[in-house]
Amino acid sequence: MPVKTSAGAAQPFFAIDSQKFLFSFSSYIAAAATLAIAFSASLPRPWWALLTVYVTAQPMAGAFRPKIFYRLGGIVTGAVVTVALVPNLQNSPELLILCLAAWTGFCIYLAVLDRTPRAFLFQMAAFSSAVISFPYLDDPGNIFTTTISRVEEMTVAIVCVSIAHALLQPWSATPVIRSKAEAFLAHASRWTAEALRSRHTSLEYEHRRTLAADVTELGMIAIHLPFDQRAAPATRRLVLSLQERLATVLPLASAAANRLDLLRGISPLDAPLEALIDDVILWLGGVIDTPGAVEHALVDRCRSLAALHEQTADWEGLLVVSVCERVAEFLEALDDSRRLVQQIGGAHEGPQAVTPETVRESYPLARDHSVAALAGLATATAIALYCAVWILLAWPNGSATAAFAALITCSFAVQDDPAPVIGRYLGATLMTFPLAALYLFVILPRVDGYGMLIVTLAPALLWMGYIQADPPRSARALPMFSCFIVGLGFLARFQADFAVFINTGLAQVGGVVTTLAVTKLFRSTNVLWTARRIVLGNWADLEQLANIRRPFEAERWTGLAVDRLGQIAARMAVAPAGDALHEADGLADLRIGRNIIPIRRALVAVPHDIRHALGMVLSETSSLFRARRQASEAVSPPASLLEAIDAAIDDMLASAQLAPRHQALLALVGMRCNLFPAALPFESARAR
Repeated sequence: MPVKTSAGAAQPFFAIDSQKFLFSFSSYIAAAATLAIAFSASLPRPWWALLTVYVTAQPMAGAFRPKIFYRLGGIVTGAVVTVALVPNLQNSPELLILCLAAWTGFCIYLAVLDRTPRAFLFQMAAFSSAVISFPYLDDPGNIFTTTISRVEEMTVAIVCVSIAHALLQPWSATPVIRSKAEAFLAHASRWTAEALRSRHTSLEYEHRRTLAADVTELGMIAIHLPFDQRAAPATRRLVLSLQERLATVLPLASAAANRLDLLRGISPLDAPLEALIDDVILWLGGVIDTPGAVEHALVDRCRSLAALHEQTADWEGLLVVSVCERVAEFLEALDDSRRLVQQIGGAHEGPQAVTPETVRESYPLARDHSVAALAGLATATAIALYCAVWILLAWPNGSATAAFAALITCSFAVQDDPAPVIGRYLGATLMTFPLAALYLFVILPRVDGYGMLIVTLAPALLWMGYIQADPPRSARALPMFSCFIVGLGFLARFQADFAVFINTGLAQVGGVVTTLAVTKLFRSTNVLWTARRIVLGNWADLEQLANIRRPFEAERWTGLAVDRLGQIAARMAVAPAGDALHEADGLADLRIGRNIIPIRRALVAVPHDIRHALGMVLSETSSLFRARRQASEAVSPPASLLEAIDAAIDDMLASAQLAPRHQALLALVGMRCNLFPAALPFESARAR
């Protein structure tokens, strides 16, 4: 039925996305092939193979291929651990459960620590050993045969879904990378234009999360490029070079807006600077393929205006220089990023924005062993509690409950607070029970043969597969598939036993409810603790970055800082209004770190007296972040640091060495603006 939009155009009331449907259809074909092989080979649990199809399938073709290899490796690893533990500890069930819980917790620790698609290997190793082991602890004599059967079933499913999606699913990782980068550039341009136009104050948490998380996500997707089904023009090096450009866009834009705030607080902007900012805002509103000549003209105007004001020694002139230089660097980084995006997934003939050979091989990710260890410990404790309740109650279906609980716990263990997701998992499970009952007791008894079975299952599987391909609803798909497939059983012979159906359903619901209860008990208060750990890690890195006795890698530090910025902002929403976490400005810390880098680089090229002044600034800065780390709060910078910065600026203004003087002077101005925004304007001692 067509409906009218505000523009008067008729739109279909019910529209089907072709790509989502094609994904669902590909998974359905894989499921049909998996069931055919499972029935032909007389595999004992065809339902397990069918469920594996939908657990393995991913809406992006380039994304599920590497996960397939990781999952196969995880399955084999979990099977080896199962065969090693269960027969040898079958007479000591308490010790066996402790060992399985410890193994699962260790795997989750590695998964949380890794933070790449390789984490799927550790997750699969964790819950494959649990799911294989728990249902057969009462009868461990056949554990080897059972383990081989589970590996065979899951391997058949993974191979089938890989072939089906490779042949039928036509999209790849490359367009996803390009669309993600284009969205980042559009968002960054829009926010920068707003920040330059009015009072900047502070970047809102949602913008921080979106912009910083997108930079990190590009690297995650880039890992899939070697597995892409097409010979994609975008290489991993090209994407990583784009990441490095995008990582500088956010702090440069924020720094320029910060300096403009301070300038507007002193006096209205002069006419040339006002006109320049207006033209930059106009350029930011252009499309991604705006001619580079416009950007080059703006950069030249920025540099000319900066050179004009650099001759003055007053604070307002230094702020103008800082604004112009940061805007110029921002425009260059943004233009480079735009040209790199044009080269991804297309035959762009323009000039190369970067030489890929000069780019580092990987993008750094911030990892915290304490956070990973807490996730692993919580998972191990939860599994041990499940099994303790099961054994103490002597519940016949307790092993199935423990298996479902372990699967759910491992699936969501990498999240800070999995409780909301598990709650939705429970809702989707309960919603699917009537559908499973309808099929089992009304439809399937009238089905005869494999062909009719596959045709009969098509509406349900295609519908749930379509939901899986829709990002806002994809989290509901796994519990729906789990409830539907496990409830029907899918054995070689049809069995419609109401008691078995109810017991299986209770086991699933019991596993979800138990997981939810344990998660709320152990994990729901973990989000703020994790965020504070990330802030402390950032301060520790800044302390070392400012320590002249420590070596430093500028690009690596920038990558880690941007990654942490996204992690902190993503967790800030749960912090109460008065929480000290809000005082830890990750974006200001990022700007401070980027100012420390040119100061350290200038140490080898300036005279001894200036080197001493710069060293004092670095020493005081290192002490400040050490104090913040030790106090676990944003300690105010001391007056001695302001005095050291002013003395160093004064010495740099009198220095005749232009090359190191320029970058170090800009960095000192930036340090003063970020650490002492409310201080009186700088006044040269030589001018008094």
